[in-house]
Amino acid sequence: MKLVRFVAGGKAVIGAVSADGASVVDLAAASGDAGHFPASMSAFLARGAEGLADATAVVATASGDSVHGLANVTLLAPVGDPGKIMCIGQNYRDHCEEQNQPIPEKAILFSKYATALNDPNAEIPLLAISTHIDYEAELAVVIGGPGGGGRNISEADALNHVAGYLCANDVTARDIQKGDGQWVRGKSPDKFFPIGPFLVTADEIEDPHNLDISLTLNGETMQKSNTLNLIFRIPYLIAYLSQSMTLLPGDILSTGTPGGVGVFRNPPIFLKAGDEVAVTIAGLGTLVNTVTPAP
Repeated sequence: MKLVRFVAGGKAVIGAVSADGASVVDLAAASGDAGHFPASMSAFLARGAEGLADATAVVATASGDSVHGLANVTLLAPVGDPGKIMCIGQNYRDHCEEQNQPIPEKAILFSKYATALNDPNAEIPLLAISTHIDYEAELAVVIGGPGGGGRNISEADALNHVAGYLCANDVTARDIQKGDGQWVRGKSPDKFFPIGPFLVTADEIEDPHNLDISLTLNGETMQKSNTLNLIFRIPYLIAYLSQSMTLLPGDILSTGTPGGVGVFRNPPIFLKAGDEVAVTIAGLGTLVNTVTPAP
């Protein structure tokens, strides 16, 4: 199932895309039960398997004003209220190679703040204080699933705590990142984390470690790889992180970017106003955003 958040009647609602991909169902409107289908995706995912079963049943019988053409709605970030946005650095072999960096012995963790979230088809604003703003295509994991998250999750059980997957763009101000000597401020400007267009539930993805991932800039391919190249895989990362923090439904784990980022190109390529950036991951769709001048 492809879950979404979108605007209906002037407010944000959660929905599910039809099997043919042409329409989207407002789950609360179709069911008449806003309690079972709250506007918060994190709250909905906390319902686990029961919530997904309810959504499947609603989509099968939905009709009338609760069904909208997918092309006619404004999609929002599929998860608008994550408790945590956890990101892994230098987690693709080809990305380490382009930096002449050794393979990390331990996962490198940083965070992005919720104000960095951005929607599909929305604008990424440049910064007046940065001239080196870069793109990073990433596979993101959303916590939830039957297991629902928790502490001290084992690698063997980790995928039971995955609600689904989505495309992400870890937009980064490289000059701030380098100047600060740590990553958070350069990674967390407002609107620097577009995600979507869909949250594809885990049952739809046979193997998250064998997905083609790419990014185009104005139609030109800049990144092209496969999640086979991940150094630290999703079960390890979930187990590793849950040793020290509680993972909650709706938390986002962005798993790193492959080679081809702008800063390591010769000459370097950075985002400019008018650019169109598109992240595509097999089975998850394409996340498109445009770049606009600094506000």
